[in-house]
Amino acid sequence: MALSKNVMKVQPSATLAMSAKTKEMIAKGVDVINLSIGQPDFVTPKYIQDAAIAAIRSGKTSFYTPASGLPELKTAIGQRIEAETGVHYDNKQIIATTGAKFALYLIFQVILNPDDEVLLPAPFWVSYAEQVHLASGQPVAVKTTGAGHKATVEDLEQARTSKTKALVLNSPQNPSGLIYTKEELTAIGNWAVAHDILLVSDEIYSNLVYNGNQFVSAVSLGETIQKNTLLVTGVSKTYAMTGWRMGYVLGDAAIVKAMGTVASHATGNPTAVSQYATIAALSGSQADAEKMRQAFEQRLNLLYPKIQSLPGFALAEKPQGAFYLFPNVKQAVALCGYSTTEAFVDALLEEANVAVVPGRAFGQPDNIRISYATDQASLDEAYRRIAAFIQAKSSTEA
Repeated sequence: MALSKNVMKVQPSATLAMSAKTKEMIAKGVDVINLSIGQPDFVTPKYIQDAAIAAIRSGKTSFYTPASGLPELKTAIGQRIEAETGVHYDNKQIIATTGAKFALYLIFQVILNPDDEVLLPAPFWVSYAEQVHLASGQPVAVKTTGAGHKATVEDLEQARTSKTKALVLNSPQNPSGLIYTKEELTAIGNWAVAHDILLVSDEIYSNLVYNGNQFVSAVSLGETIQKNTLLVTGVSKTYAMTGWRMGYVLGDAAIVKAMGTVASHATGNPTAVSQYATIAALSGSQADAEKMRQAFEQRLNLLYPKIQSLPGFALAEKPQGAFYLFPNVKQAVALCGYSTTEAFVDALLEEANVAVVPGRAFGQPDNIRISYATDQASLDEAYRRIAAFIQAKSSTEA
């Protein structure tokens, strides 16, 4: 049986593949430190758990909800976004989805025709390109020349063609952790409007910002840019709710309505209990979310100089948000006698028992992504193992 052409273009998720391999090793008794996946090591705050339990016990989670989400959930989403960005959205402009990943999938399904192009400034999250392929579109990796790993208008203009339909911008960025400034976003937003290119703003890490840096939402840059932008986010990272699978999109009512139509045939409604939990997360105290943010900030500040100090690791720009480091390891790969980053990463896992993700999946083959969304003791031990691995391998090569 032949598979579809779209599916044949799709590569498995590099982050999930590495995480699965790591879990297999752990199940066999191997002491692996998993820095490959962007999953907070905290449990969901108790007030959110309690709201979910109460919803189950009341019986209201037993039934279908609207495919695009409960009206009261949309109201809570709108209120939270308005509090954070100053922008108001009506419920008809909001859809709740089974995770922010599915939100992005739905966007591409409803906006793309065959061979429409989507600009992806590199490095970019691994699933963007594959989801574009699944919608019969063409992902276009954009070489970035801005500070750190950020795209400039000039970069985007060089990649633009008559087929360009959308631009995906992720800030704070996975995997680099860098944040676009208001000035940078405004220039890009105006460029997108001028060329009738839809801006898909992935802001899933917007509440994980550190060391006095400031996050600016694309939708806060004036009515013209806001109307040309789809805001994508969710509760997974901010509230340690990765397993609950709740994301949402705010934007053009016609696009949101079309997304709801597709969702009604694909998944139906998001899980009812997760919707009630999300209402509690967004409407309740944000104190627990702030405690987790502070913990990630402390981990970043302790780990960043250590990773910088590793032989052959280059990481000039300190991450400003999210929970990843994205060093260039080209020199370390050569120092240790490997020909590719993938070979270096595989050996690091098999011999030093530290799992990271090779950067090729993010459009940067000379880099690796390190997640610091785990406890400090594990991060310290991972650093010691990586340092010992490089020392042993480089001594052998010498």
